[in-house]
Amino acid sequence: MLAMQYRFVLPADYDMTIIQRRIDDNGYKMAGFPGLIFKAWLYACKAKGPTNTDENVYAPFYLWQDAESMHCFLSGAGFKKLTEDFGWPQVHTFPVLSARLSPEMVQAGFASLNVSTVPAYADLAGLTQPSKQAGALARVSALDTFHWRHIDFCLWTTAPAQDSGHFQRYQVGHLSVP
Repeated sequence: MLAMQYRFVLPADYDMTIIQRRIDDNGYKMAGFPGLIFKAWLYACKAKGPTNTDENVYAPFYLWQDAESMHCFLSGAGFKKLTEDFGWPQVHTFPVLSARLSPEMVQAGFASLNVSTVPAYADLAGLTQPSKQAGALARVSALDTFHWRHIDFCLWTTAPAQDSGHFQRYQVGHLSVP
């Protein structure tokens, strides 16, 4: 499995209802995409509501079965349209260490992404043991081997509390599943 995320930081005065409308208009299109385990249509509004962020952000998170499925998406019409509308993003991909998904994850209203540094020469075998995230509807643990970071992505029904490391909270506008 592969996790994938790209992130667009939008201007401080950007009308985020444009992003919400984009999600409403397009969220259903990814349902059943071959090889897609899920796509979380994520956004955060600057200093507004439960995400408590300093930026307006549009940052979908994907879980793919394999690289071929991810490539089909990246070379397809949907991603082409995204790049025409927002520009050419850095697409981050990570090998998945573990994924715990519950059927209730479709009820997610929020997501968290916690990024922590993996110390040099750390025992990488220990990273494959998923940590407990009480109340999480889904949890994906992945490894960024380019920057040596541990990625911990969770879906929640309510906004999660702040955690350590580089932590970002998002609202889930839609969750596309098979």
